[in-house]
Amino acid sequence: MDSLYYTRLVRGNWPALLLALGIGVGAGLAVTAYTPPKYVATMTMLLTADETDDDISAALQAWSLSTQRVQSYAALLTSRRVVSQVAADGDAGALQGSITAEVVPSTSMLRVSVTDSDPARAARAANALGAVFTNVVNEIGGPAAGDHPVLRTSVIDPAETPSTPVSPNPPANAALGALIALFAAIGGLVLRDRLDTTIRTTEALRQATGGTVLGTVAIEREARDHPLIVGDAGRSPRAESFRALRTNLHSKGVGREVRSLVVTSCLPEAGRSSTTANLAIAMAEAGRRVLLVDADLRRPRLGGHLGIEASAGLSDVLVQHARLRDVIQTWGRPGLSVLPSGRIPPNPGELLASRGMGALLAQLREEYDMVLIDAPPLLPVTDAAALSAICDGALLVVRHGRTRREHVLRAEETLSSAGARLVGTVLNFVPVKRNDRYGYASGPQAVQETLPSTAPAHV
Repeated sequence: MDSLYYTRLVRGNWPALLLALGIGVGAGLAVTAYTPPKYVATMTMLLTADETDDDISAALQAWSLSTQRVQSYAALLTSRRVVSQVAADGDAGALQGSITAEVVPSTSMLRVSVTDSDPARAARAANALGAVFTNVVNEIGGPAAGDHPVLRTSVIDPAETPSTPVSPNPPANAALGALIALFAAIGGLVLRDRLDTTIRTTEALRQATGGTVLGTVAIEREARDHPLIVGDAGRSPRAESFRALRTNLHSKGVGREVRSLVVTSCLPEAGRSSTTANLAIAMAEAGRRVLLVDADLRRPRLGGHLGIEASAGLSDVLVQHARLRDVIQTWGRPGLSVLPSGRIPPNPGELLASRGMGALLAQLREEYDMVLIDAPPLLPVTDAAALSAICDGALLVVRHGRTRREHVLRAEETLSSAGARLVGTVLNFVPVKRNDRYGYASGPQAVQETLPSTAPAHV
């Protein structure tokens, strides 16, 4: 994982990170609000030799002794012998835990700090420690010649009542909460990204199939009610996506080899039927003779998309209950023909894999430049695999953020096992940022004028 990976992760999830920062700051402030304030009173003492001693060597020895033992005296300050004489309520243990004694570097001075929720009580305890400690040191040091102590302590900076608490610190708590929340959020995003196997980028789709991603189709709010690229939708960025898909099918050499193409998906709800219909419209715009076939004989959708009668169609032709020319309907501009699904048969898989279907496709390839077939999903049923085996290729529609990598691999294996050719993939329902949209019209105006505008539900 490099810096570019984290940059993309942050850019793609900045609302979640912003929410995490807000929660972290709020948690830090909540901790501050419910934490009782603490005050620190500090007192400083000096440990020296007795200057009244007439014996200079003894005084020097005492001074040397004081500097060598200053660390020991710092520990003595927090001993129970000293603290028990200061604790007013007899709770020496609590007071002992609130005392901090340290040696001022390169000196014989001791700095004593007492922490308490009451600032006045903290100052009294610190000053009392200084008085008690002096007596204890005198007792330990012992008298010298002339009944003067060898060592003595003096308070040089008595404790004053603090006015500002040292804790809690609202800015520090808020910053710490924000930092913890940010790291936790990024860690969660990385973990989710590593565990998430759904296809979200064209690169991930390309790696999953090892083939060509022929196009990406953006999700648009209007597409749910108006799935077809006709009328005003013919000038939308989504319409341009299907025109780009049409161009890629031809420019990559697919168009010169494929006359019949099965459009399928791994699972339902991938936008397969609307993709097939819009690709057929885009090809018809280019002046090609296109036949759009609804071969989903289980849950047909094209009839509803196109607003045509689908009670007679492919299934009736295959069981010889209707003639082909009687059930093919012209839709919109000249050049786009539609073969509906017909009545739902009891054996759709057998019909689609039959010799009659193969013969029908051979006939249709002779009459049309492109036969686009909307087939059921690959993983639930075998219909699409059987169709792909007798067609020139299959186009796999993958839904962004919904289709998993393992689904794509299983679909590819299904096609390969049937002897079918996967000509490419389409990544559908891709989120588009606001600044990725453009506002100028594209596509021929004749599309709006000649193609009917229908608005069935988007599949």
